[in-house]
Formats: sequence, C-alpha cells, structure tokens
Amino acid sequence: MKKLHSLALEQKEDTKHGESYFPVQKYITRLTPDYPVVTTHWHDEAELTLITKGSGLYQIHLNDYEVKEGDLLFISPLLLHSISRNCDKEFLSETYVFHMNFLGSNSTDVCSTHYLTPIMNLEIALPCLITENHPVYASLRKIFNQIHSLYDESINGYELALKSMFLQAIFLLLQYSEKKEVSYTDTSSNKLKQVLDYIELHYGESISVAELAKICYFSDYHFMRFFKKHMNMTCIEYINNLRLEKAIELFEQGNTSILDVSLSVGFHNLSYFHRAFKKKYNMTPLSFMKQLETK
Repeated sequence: MKKLHSLALEQKEDTKHGESYFPVQKYITRLTPDYPVVTTHWHDEAELTLITKGSGLYQIHLNDYEVKEGDLLFISPLLLHSISRNCDKEFLSETYVFHMNFLGSNSTDVCSTHYLTPIMNLEIALPCLITENHPVYASLRKIFNQIHSLYDESINGYELALKSMFLQAIFLLLQYSEKKEVSYTDTSSNKLKQVLDYIELHYGESISVAELAKICYFSDYHFMRFFKKHMNMTCIEYINNLRLEKAIELFEQGNTSILDVSLSVGFHNLSYFHRAFKKKYNMTPLSFMKQLETK
C-alpha cells in the first residue's frame, strides 16, 4: 500500500505530487485545533477531494465554499486555494492530486485541444463544489469510491483504470462548465500569486510591507487590507507561519542548531523565534527535536 501524505503541514506550490511517470498522489488532510488551516497555495496539478469528517471553509480562486462531510470538490490547476475547519474538533478529507499530463493534456488530439488544455489554462471553469443535491453528485461519488479502491489495491493495470476514472470525472463536470473571461477575481488572484511567490523566494530575508505592496502597485494601506481579506491573516502572520514551517523542515532534515535554523528562515531574534514556534506548535524547538529523536 502506498504511503499517505498529509496536507496539514506542508503546503508548497513546488511540492512534487507523485512521480514524473505517474503524477498522482493521495493525501489525507487532518485539521485540528493545533493545525486549523491549510494556508493559501496553488500548483500545476488538479485535485479531487471528498470531505470525510467535519465541516469547514474552502477558499478557491478567492471565492468561499462552505463544505461538510460527504461533499466533493474539484480544484482545477493553478487555482489559489486554502482550507480552514469550523468549530468541529476534527476535519478530515481525502484528496487525489493529479497532473493533467497524466490524462493526455500534452498531446495534440481533440481531447487535449478542446478540453484538457483549456482547463489547465483556466479558460474553462469547472464547478468546484459538488454537494449531494448536484445532478452529477451520485455518479462522481461512485467514481471517487472507485479511485479510492484502485489506488489502495494497486491491482495489475490500475494506472489505466485511474486515468479513465479521472477522465470520466472531468467529463461529468464539463457538462456544467463555463467559458472564462478575465475578471477582477482573476486579476486579484494573479497579484496574490506574485506576492506569495516573492515571499517564498525571500522568506529568509527581511521583507517589508512596502516591498510587497509595490508588487501589486498598491499603497501600503491598500495592500494590507487586500492581503488580510484574501488570506484571512496579515502578511506578517503569513510570513512568520511560512518561516516556522521551513524551520520544521530543517529540523526534520537533521539540523540541530536552533540558532542556525532561526537565522536561515528569517528570524533574527532567537527569543522571538522561540515564542513564535511555541505558539504555533505548542512546544519549544528543543522539545520538537527531542520528539524527532524518539520516532
């Protein structure tokens, strides 16, 4: 059986999903009071998700979707998205992340030209949230269950069957698709992507609000309101959160100097790093390293 991955801690748009020859990966997302959100991110792959427990809020392409147990979601490539749980103690979902090239989007046939490539280029908008009242829900849920079984059992030729299942899912959703035109949401999404890209590249350095505002051609005040509205946190909170996740990665890679890790991820005040780390993970960096040693 394949190893499951969690989306609760690691949200990097450059994460490799599956292998180059089989770009499909299953993820289990678990949100709790300790890890209540999956921060805004995007990637080249599409996602098909089933909410298996609890309720929460998905923000997809800057639009909000209330979700509950049993709901299905499809997220097209390149769309910004985030997840937060409601008041439930636990939120669980099962997600299959797959690259459209696996379905043949890099070929030159009619399927690629008319459907797969336009979906990848966001020229066709597929429905994101499919509840039990949606006309395709029953069929799509059946397909999801088949994907679940095929992926876990890995019987001979299961890759062929998975490809057909993903294609069937897209066929069903295409019946309710819309042609996309550039909108305010698209423009805002692109600005936000540029800002997140910049932060990803420079999180280890000092980053000012003025620098980020300049990317969007906003005033500092307008930018701070823009970022808070779409990210549900301030840009400083986002940067610190990213730095702490990068610190976790360094500790997991075997780095044992708390000072070196703190400096490399952009915290130049060690005591502040300790406070921020403990607030986010409910333990000190030293306690976290000791926990790693026992695994």
